[in-house]
This record gives sequence, C-alpha cells and structure tokens, in this order.
Amino acid sequence: MQFTTDRPGGPEAVRPASRMSGALDWGRGYWQDHPKRSIETFGRQITMGIEAVGELFVSIFRGRFPFAEFVRQCAFMASVAAAPTLLVAIPIGVIVSIQVGSVAQQVGATSFIGAANGLGIIQQGAPLVTSLMIAGAVGSAVCADLGSRTIREEIDAMKVMGVDPLRRLVAPRLGAAMLVSVLLCGFVVFVGFLTGYVFNIFAQSGTPGSYIGTFASFAVTTDLLVALVKSLIFGLLAAIIACDAGLTTRGGPGGVANSVNTAVVLSAVMLFGVNLIITQIYNTLFPAQMV
Repeated sequence: MQFTTDRPGGPEAVRPASRMSGALDWGRGYWQDHPKRSIETFGRQITMGIEAVGELFVSIFRGRFPFAEFVRQCAFMASVAAAPTLLVAIPIGVIVSIQVGSVAQQVGATSFIGAANGLGIIQQGAPLVTSLMIAGAVGSAVCADLGSRTIREEIDAMKVMGVDPLRRLVAPRLGAAMLVSVLLCGFVVFVGFLTGYVFNIFAQSGTPGSYIGTFASFAVTTDLLVALVKSLIFGLLAAIIACDAGLTTRGGPGGVANSVNTAVVLSAVMLFGVNLIITQIYNTLFPAQMV
C-alpha cells in the first residue's frame, strides 16, 4: 500500500532539511578533525611541558637526574646541528651585509653599517637561525628517536617496569636542547658578526674602525641577553613539541614520518610566533636610544 501526502512542496520541502543536516554533519566532522584536535594537542603539550620541566628541576635537586643521558643528548644535538648552523650563519651574515649596505648607501649613512649589521644579526638573525636549526635538525632527530621507541613499545615497557619516561627520556632532552640552543645562538652571533665584518671590509670598502665603533656605540648587553633568552625558550619549546609528537606516534614507520613532519612544522610556526612576541615586548620595554 502506498501512502501520499498532501503537503505543498512534497519532496522539494525535504531537500533543504537534508542539506542542512549534511552541513551540520560536515561542520561537526571538521571540528572533530581539526580545531578540537589542535586544542587537545596544545593542551597535551602544555601539560607535558610543565610536568617535564618540573621533573627536570626535581630530579636534579634530588640527585636522580640521568646526567649520562643528558651528556649523550648534548653531544648528539651538537653534532647534528653544528654544521648546518655554520652553513646557514655565513650566508645570513652576507645577506644582511648586502641589504644593510645597499640601504645605507642610498641614505648616505655608510658609517652606520656596522651598527645596523651587528644589531640585525644579534637581535633577529641569530635567534631565527637558531630556531630553524632547533626545529629542523634537533627537533626531527628527537621526534624520530622517541617515535621509534614508541612503535617498538619500549615506552610501554618502561612504564610497566616503573620507569618514568619523563624523567628518563624527556627531561634530559629538554635540558640538552636548551643548552645546545643557547650555545648555537652564541655561535651564530660570532659567525654572523665576523662574516659581516669581513664582507664589509673586503667587498664594500668599509673601514674596520668605523664598523666596530658604530656597533659598540649602539649595541648593548641587553641585546645579547635577549637573544640568548630567546634561544633558551626556542630550545625548550622545540623539545616539548618533538617529545610530544614522538611519544604519541601511531601507525608504524609511516607514523614516525608523519610525527617528524608534524613536529618540524609545529616547531617552526611556534618559534617564529614566539620570536615575534618577545621582540615586540622587548622593543616596548627597552626602546632604542638615540646616540
């Protein structure tokens, strides 16, 4: 038996409702796949970061910190990031010298090339190069190591045996990443300044006294301290993101590759954003002084 309805519109009246239901389903699925997952990941990283930093200081205070693992991680991170940092710092110094020299010649301020070049490398060049090396070289290596341990169920075995992965694996990597990041920043400052100095003297016909004199007149100790603090924060954030991505790896070897990609992208975006925030705060609290 077939039933009919006398409502005007018939099947046409049902289509808007079905389209609305489809749109709601799509929006609900999109929220589950992207914004909600992003918020959960961010919250998980904050929680793990707080716990790992607390475990780092507590284990050092109580004498349970695995210094052997810390030293191994420092050596490993330095060996992974030192050569790429050198290869990136030299072109950065040359590029900054070229751009600053071109602008200085246009406005007739060639005597201030040393100040602009040196401050540009210290305030922005060194922290940005450090952030790229920490996110790309160090972060990817840490994530791949912990991701491989996770898919081999080594992390679960450690928990079963009563070994805390935060104290045994994460805390040493956090400390090593912060230390190596600070050392890399100082290394980039030295290499970048030396490269700019040599390029200005031999390629731009500058004078050594003018370059060093203007730099010493404008640069202050706070600039270097802020750059080192930036690198310390960059190392901490990159290590937290890499460790979280590695410890939450799923799906076998392909999952490790996805985790590494996620860690590198998230670290780069996060570090550039944090660099912008710190720079704005520093410029607000310590405005440039006219000499």
